[in-house]
Amino acid sequence: MIGTKKIKSDIGNFTAIDCEDKTMTNYIRSFYVFIFTFFCLQASAQKIAVLEVTLNYETAGLDIPVSTYLDKITLLPDNKLILKEITGGKPVTVAYQIEKINGQRQLYWIIKTAGNKAQRRIFELSRATALKKSGHIKTITSDSALTISANNKTLLRYNIYNHKLTFPQIKDTLLRSGFIHPLNTPHGQALTRIEAWDHKHHMGLWSAWTHVLFEGDTLDFWNLYKKQGTIRFAKTESAKAGPVFAEYKTLQEHVAYKKNGSEKVAMNETQSMRIYQPDANQGYYLLDITTHLNAATKSPFTILKYSYSSLGWRATEKWNRTNSEVLTSEGKVRKEADGARARWVLVQGKIDDDYGGAVMMSYPANFNHPEPLRVWPENIFNNGDMYTNFVPNKDRDWPIVKGNDYVLKYRFVVFSGKFDQVKSEAAWQYFAHPPVVDVKMNKAARK
Repeated sequence: MIGTKKIKSDIGNFTAIDCEDKTMTNYIRSFYVFIFTFFCLQASAQKIAVLEVTLNYETAGLDIPVSTYLDKITLLPDNKLILKEITGGKPVTVAYQIEKINGQRQLYWIIKTAGNKAQRRIFELSRATALKKSGHIKTITSDSALTISANNKTLLRYNIYNHKLTFPQIKDTLLRSGFIHPLNTPHGQALTRIEAWDHKHHMGLWSAWTHVLFEGDTLDFWNLYKKQGTIRFAKTESAKAGPVFAEYKTLQEHVAYKKNGSEKVAMNETQSMRIYQPDANQGYYLLDITTHLNAATKSPFTILKYSYSSLGWRATEKWNRTNSEVLTSEGKVRKEADGARARWVLVQGKIDDDYGGAVMMSYPANFNHPEPLRVWPENIFNNGDMYTNFVPNKDRDWPIVKGNDYVLKYRFVVFSGKFDQVKSEAAWQYFAHPPVVDVKMNKAARK
């Protein structure tokens, strides 16, 4: 039986439970065990899965984008999830973004490695009301351009209007759309240039093919003054922005000028431009450019061997042979780089009172990887203006056949300040070999 005691006080006599009674002590202990267990189970039920990421390469303090399929983990709606990293036993909320790919949701986030050399990173995905993050990277659409900005600064502008070009070789005014200018450093300096006096058709960061066989005609879509073809922006297929990245996807048409005066779309090119959210004071950002090439007709679009083609980068007029430099993944400098194969190429130099540049990286699945380079020599135009690009067709033909999808992937690390070989190699390794996310489900959360 539970013991009691008669207690006298100023407010009268009353009966109290004798807490020294062993039976009552057991009741109290059981009660607290129940409460503790209840709350532990409740907390456990909120955790859906543990996501483990192993970083297998040197990180050099760079951001690393990672992703995993979400629908295999949970079918909860996007706004009912929260992601946290467990660092030193303390949970830190991590921004994430969800994208649908072929009907399946993909979860994206960024691993910050600056100041954290841990090779194994632990994240928890839980059921909770998602936190709204303001001030994230943005897309801005106008009648003339598609712009991506972050921290109130323009990073990239893709021009959709028909830019008028005049050439000394011809009297006609020609039109060109679908090119990136400016591509800016985090500090706001342009790394691109358009309509240079020596090459009017150089349009910042742009895509074209120089030597193409199509329906019996050999066409040049690069040197527009030849009036054999052009590249034309057709439409914006999608625009998205969130806490992790902003992206545009566009359709560009490769238009052949036929001998009878008509025009014919020979190839469709879908190009996506994705920039990952940089921190406010971060001295670099990541830009992914992915291109899908598809023949527009039953006639093959055969890209013939040529010394320059594909995604070209005409660099800022502020650079010359004395204030800029080139380094490739194979250790070659500017005077050795032209024609050499490389996984990445680092181009940087002085811009006014600042310094900046970009690392251009080729994905291993690209045609003819590691791709040959086109890099202008140091003595060009007696000044050493900078131009570079990967040329997958530099030493071989590349037929684009109806019904097949041909993909080229490039990543740029765009930076202010100086970059080096270690950072460039680390960036390429994580572009070429994205970390695998090991998902460990919380069985109590499965329903």
